[in-house]
Amino acid sequence: MKVFRIILLAVCAFPLAADVSQCACDPAKPETMKARECSLCVEAGRHTAEGKFFVLKDNNPRKPNRWLVLPVGHTPGPHHMHEMPKAERAEFWQSAIRLGKEKFGEEWGVAYNGWKVRTQCHAHIHVGHFIQAAENSNFKLVRRVEEFPTPEDAGLWIHPVEGGFHVHAGEQIAETVLVR
Repeated sequence: MKVFRIILLAVCAFPLAADVSQCACDPAKPETMKARECSLCVEAGRHTAEGKFFVLKDNNPRKPNRWLVLPVGHTPGPHHMHEMPKAERAEFWQSAIRLGKEKFGEEWGVAYNGWKVRTQCHAHIHVGHFIQAAENSNFKLVRRVEEFPTPEDAGLWIHPVEGGFHVHAGEQIAETVLVR
């Protein structure tokens, strides 16, 4: 399993490498919204009347089985999950889990990449079918969404288990545990 995970990370790491730490997206300045890393910010601007979160099918052709859950709200600069109010963060995760259950039953997984590898400024959670072979012993059993950690400098991936969730934190690239 460990070899599989290392190979998977090596193959997927290069296309994910990015730096959105200096994101200049500002809805008040349309010229800043033209960069590729701002495309989800632009999309969020189209969903203002639909509630707090919205769902998009991942448009990357290499990820035909993935979905994204995004907050409607947009502020200038990169959006970090740890900067969200706790209640809103819990709703964000709950929205992603609901979508995961709807699309993948009990084999869902959700992932949030660390800021060093994100290719988009706008916060988003990847939702997909969890790759069981990716499971490892580096997890925390969490019973409630409100208890999910909020790392500032890394990503996390989560999948259901009896009695709660396995929350794996501490990696930058988290979405590789989901079927592409």
